[in-house]
Amino acid sequence: MQPMPITAYSTVTACGLGNKPLLSALKATKSHLKKLSVFDADIKALVGEVSDKLPCISENKQRFKTRNAQLALATLDCDDKRVRQAVEQAIDKYGAERVGVVLGTSTSGMHETELSYEAYLAEGTMPEDFDFLHQHAWGATADFLKEELGLLGPCYAISTACSSSSKSIASAQRLIAAGVCDAVLAGGVDSLCQLTLYGFSSLDLVADTPCTPLDQNRVGISLGEGSGLLLLERPSDEYEDCVHLLGYGESSDAYHMTAPHPEGAGAKAAMLEALGKSGLKAEAIEYLNLHATGTKMNDASEMKAVEQVFQQGIVCSGTKGITGHTLGAAGAIESIISLLAIEHAVLPGTVGLTNVDEAFKNPVLKASKPQQVSTVMSNNFGFGGNNASLIFGMLR
Repeated sequence: MQPMPITAYSTVTACGLGNKPLLSALKATKSHLKKLSVFDADIKALVGEVSDKLPCISENKQRFKTRNAQLALATLDCDDKRVRQAVEQAIDKYGAERVGVVLGTSTSGMHETELSYEAYLAEGTMPEDFDFLHQHAWGATADFLKEELGLLGPCYAISTACSSSSKSIASAQRLIAAGVCDAVLAGGVDSLCQLTLYGFSSLDLVADTPCTPLDQNRVGISLGEGSGLLLLERPSDEYEDCVHLLGYGESSDAYHMTAPHPEGAGAKAAMLEALGKSGLKAEAIEYLNLHATGTKMNDASEMKAVEQVFQQGIVCSGTKGITGHTLGAAGAIESIISLLAIEHAVLPGTVGLTNVDEAFKNPVLKASKPQQVSTVMSNNFGFGGNNASLIFGMLR
């Protein structure tokens, strides 16, 4: 596989707007889970809610007005507009028709749809400003980013539950390698809504207390929201010092609609494919950012797969105790966590972890620690057996 340089990236999480607050939380192994305030819910749970004030959607793009679009806009313009400026430079360099957008999401504008139907039940009519195609539909936020940035290249969304934005990054690589694009803005955005909170609760997967991934006594997930955007560009000598996407692996084991394969078959296949595409052996991976949702079955399945792939052992951790499980945005946010680990020489700890499940054989970091690493893998596995693994690193 042709490695692709990542020339800019930014994220918005419960930690705050931008990479800096996320990095601070990683270094401190600090949770940012809090009480839900976006809407009222009769479920006892803490969430990774973005509390910072989000930017307003401009008047000429009001048809896109959703919390999802606001999270995406905030990500473009945080970190001193790093991503927006990088995209503008790519347009100048390649032309707007050569820059694409691939975005992962699972909720899109579901929150606004819920509010609109509440209004319908109360008043007998849908709000005049509700626009199904530009708010609710999966591709809505991707279309918003395309219009906001003046792009003319391919634009589409991927919705494969929790692997969505990891798969968007893999898709970006393929678009560039195939010669369709010279640069692609990839990543994911998801916002909290009633459907996901009540839906996961109905499956008995939501923890009443902050999630404790990989812990012996873990009981479920803590939902979150956020956005991560990464610009991948055509390889060039000027980008040799950038962290690159070195490999990706995707699988679809279709074992069950919601439950993972008990032996981690799909997870194993995704990790092995990522290694194969990168040309690296398992022992070359220095840190593994786990999917690690905090549910009994998911963590057990993933760790079985990890033990089969990394038979020599691998230092690993899960970071959803910091941000919450951001679903369709998780892959992008945790990819950025992987990039921060490489660029700032820090291995994240696992917030909430007290006693590692004794069935897990690989070393799990409880607290973050300073350590230089050059090659990192990130896992994200979704409902229906939609699995993705990404490998990031410096060119050797």
